[in-house]
Amino acid sequence: MKFSKKTHYMKTIDDFNFEGKKALIRVDFNVPLDGDFNVTDTSRIDAAKPSILKVLEDGGSAILMSHMGRPKGKVNPAMSLSHITETVSNIIGVQVKFVEDCVGTKAEEAVAGLQSGEVLLLENLRFHAAEEAGDEAFAEQLSKHGDVYVNDAFGTAHRAHASTTIVAKFFPENKCFGYLLAKEIKAIDKVMETGEKPVTAILGGAKVSSKITIIENILDKVDNLIIGGGMTYTFVKAKGGKVGDSICEDDKMELALEILKQAEAKDVKVYLPVDVLAADDFDNGANTRFVDVDKIPDGWQGLDAGPKTLEIFKQVILASKTILWNGPVGVFEMENFAKGTIAVGNYIDEATQSGAFSLVGGGDSVAAVKQFGFEEKVSYVSTGGGAMLESLEGKTLPGIAAILS
Repeated sequence: MKFSKKTHYMKTIDDFNFEGKKALIRVDFNVPLDGDFNVTDTSRIDAAKPSILKVLEDGGSAILMSHMGRPKGKVNPAMSLSHITETVSNIIGVQVKFVEDCVGTKAEEAVAGLQSGEVLLLENLRFHAAEEAGDEAFAEQLSKHGDVYVNDAFGTAHRAHASTTIVAKFFPENKCFGYLLAKEIKAIDKVMETGEKPVTAILGGAKVSSKITIIENILDKVDNLIIGGGMTYTFVKAKGGKVGDSICEDDKMELALEILKQAEAKDVKVYLPVDVLAADDFDNGANTRFVDVDKIPDGWQGLDAGPKTLEIFKQVILASKTILWNGPVGVFEMENFAKGTIAVGNYIDEATQSGAFSLVGGGDSVAAVKQFGFEEKVSYVSTGGGAMLESLEGKTLPGIAAILS
């Protein structure tokens, strides 16, 4: 996804004065709830706060629309956004109003009665099947709620849904990116297009198959490619190594060799683990030992990076000026196999303190960063799992294209 030429003139929320105007803001409030409907992670609400406050401080009002869960076009009380209204109010510092639909008479009346400085949260968009279908008539109904459309939901920017993409066409001149979405675009652009060299990508996770298109797309952008996690073993086995019972995609071995060949042709240095922490069972309490990555005995499986590997990774990361981290280098969910992922986080922290730009994205790496307290130690943590991955694959995200068009 090439942004660099566009990021200089893309319209953001700062290009508008919202005095006396209603801002229709697509936020991503698809937040986790516990059994008592309490929000257990507020980071997505926190991330939307600056855009909402900008509208209010200008003297405008904000109409917030979001989805939650997958109700499949039916009303599901467990997925009602009414459960989060109090939390949103507390975070924004304004008592948020709620209306139990997002279109129709109730919603229209609630919007009409909104005063400057007030915030209204519409009910779950996905209670209507028309949302995910990208229905134009539904999008037009939503568009009547606002004078300006603000998309601040990177997590859904890869979906061509009514509220993320189609609605934008009803605001030909009055549409823009919110602060969060603008930051996401610029962060990815910094890695993929304008990053200071050397650029290093650290790709982890279980499967090569889920990262193929990312690898192929970034080989033209990076100087170093560090491969860790479960997909290591497909590469190692393809090169003739013994991986024991480690996770391995036998049908992707030829592809792994082809990736290595492409990297060599493009002068990209690829770093695979040289040693791993192997275990005799996929269990935190299993017997463990460090072994060479290509000499894992039968009955054993590699579950984390070894000390020699981490030393190599450290040197590469500390010499980097731009870093992308997508995927853990071990089974970090188990304490005994989290040391490699924590070490990589520490190296990225150190490089960032020395002036490197570091972007973390993709569900598992974001989870690891949060779990081990690296959120404030890297330059940027992406809020969008699928959207982030599709950006790295070079795809144009419909939610972003709709604002740029």
